[in-house]
Amino acid sequence: MANRQTGEIATDRDTGAPLMTVDVMFVMDGNAEILNLTVPKTGISEELSMGTPVALTGVVARPWENEFNGQKRHGISFRAVAVTSLATAKVG
Repeated sequence: MANRQTGEIATDRDTGAPLMTVDVMFVMDGNAEILNLTVPKTGISEELSMGTPVALTGVVARPWENEFNGQKRHGISFRAVAVTSLATAKVG
């Protein structure tokens, strides 16, 4: 959301496509982490569902910091150009 008060949806600056958030679980050496990715709606595969293996295209991590009511917060935001399914079609 670009503005929670007005309900304005955030859009990609380059394409104008609405931005969506996708949670992706990353597992390495038995440790799992959930990444919250911002992706243009046009870059999200139609066939995605929970547990689908995915490919991430153009992932960028950016540090951020802000202050609200005297409280400093910081973190890393993740953005991707596309999230596409790696699930193979079943032949039957």
